[in-house]
Amino acid sequence: MDYSTINSVSSSIAGTSTSGSNSTTAAASEDRFLKLLVAQLNNQDPMNPMDNAQMTSQLAQINTVSGIQTLNDTMKSMATQIAALQSLQGSATIGHDVLTEGSTLDIVDGVGKGSFDLSANADAVKVQVSTAGGTVLGTVNLGAQEKGRQSFTWDASAYTGSGDLSFKVTATNGGTAVPTTSLQRNKVVAVSNDNNVLNLQLQNGSSVAYANVKAIL
Repeated sequence: MDYSTINSVSSSIAGTSTSGSNSTTAAASEDRFLKLLVAQLNNQDPMNPMDNAQMTSQLAQINTVSGIQTLNDTMKSMATQIAALQSLQGSATIGHDVLTEGSTLDIVDGVGKGSFDLSANADAVKVQVSTAGGTVLGTVNLGAQEKGRQSFTWDASAYTGSGDLSFKVTATNGGTAVPTTSLQRNKVVAVSNDNNVLNLQLQNGSSVAYANVKAIL
């Protein structure tokens, strides 16, 4: 077998291939492989021809590489389309309130609003509203509540402070504490997509990942 001829063909192919991403495409790789294979067949030793199994193996390898490249390109295209779809979905939340984990009380027109998740039924639930410094301003007794998501309101018309208020939910069933998860409300004012991660910009100046939103109100 004349390997010098094969090397010559390989060098010629490499010299005529384009630089950049075009030279690394599956089509370009397959074309180079086929040209090398034809050169190898033309210059093989008639007394020691290439084994059929070896040729089949080489063809299978180039097909595998080509298939992986095609799959990668498809996945990249899908990721771009999903990101665009997420941005479109996210834009629909602008102007809406969303629920995220947190205990900041949302106050609008003198009414404080918040929500929470109960892990089980409770026969007594109360919400305590406090200032940032820990001063208790009021308590809302909600009585018995079922497992799941619940909401409450608090009359904030008498509150004249400027700082954010927080709330704490306490739930019991037969004297046994029931775990709760506090959920704070805030309005979405804008959306952004950074590295295919959709984020919602909230009215209070913070941002939250779309995946962390518990509900859109």
